[in-house]
Amino acid sequence: MEEEIIDKDKKTILIVDDEQHIVDILVYNLEKEGYNTLQANDGMTAVDIALNQKPDLILLDIMLPKMDGLAVCKRIRHTLNVPILMLTAKDEEIDKILGLELGADDYVTKPFSVRELMARIKANLRKAELASGNGDILKEENTNKIIVGDLSLDLDKFEVKVKDEVVDLTLREFEVLKYLANQPGQVITREVLLEKVWGYEYYGDIRTVDVTVRRIREKIEKDTSAPKILITKRGVGYYIASK
Repeated sequence: MEEEIIDKDKKTILIVDDEQHIVDILVYNLEKEGYNTLQANDGMTAVDIALNQKPDLILLDIMLPKMDGLAVCKRIRHTLNVPILMLTAKDEEIDKILGLELGADDYVTKPFSVRELMARIKANLRKAELASGNGDILKEENTNKIIVGDLSLDLDKFEVKVKDEVVDLTLREFEVLKYLANQPGQVITREVLLEKVWGYEYYGDIRTVDVTVRRIREKIEKDTSAPKILITKRGVGYYIASK
């Protein structure tokens, strides 16, 4: 593989797909939008490039030679906390949900709209910029901390504590918890969470929210079968218990 020249002033996106025509289309459109691109056609190469080059975002196909995309996602997540968007020709629900549980931030089913994919890339990069402190959006809150009962969010450090114990959340999980904690006791629908936290329309795929909430609960609740902090309003949405 030829060594690619990287402009450090631009965001770098790693494209992982064994179908070269798809890679070519993505490279063309991403570079036209002003991004650097890196390429890998198999899972093992993808892991090597990701860990060495540390891209700002990864587009990751599920069906790959040598190591499938789900295994790649899991390996990368041990070291990097960059947005990972899964690309898949499979439309089965289990693949989408499993990808998210392994640490992916999003998924797009092939064939995909390039315009929609670009919107999702921009939305995920924007969230990541906020986490690194390089975003150009001012905080909506008047304070740098949100405290609701035993739950405490430090918006400067992107840190969550439950009873003064630090909980390790991904950026997406933090954003979901932050949005809910800003309105304790108020039930927020899945659709609103998709729009406000993910930053774009999800075309009714509310399972993404359910999976993320489940992951958050596993980290902040003592008993996930009887949650005391992040509560479900059956058939409606979720809320943070006000104490």
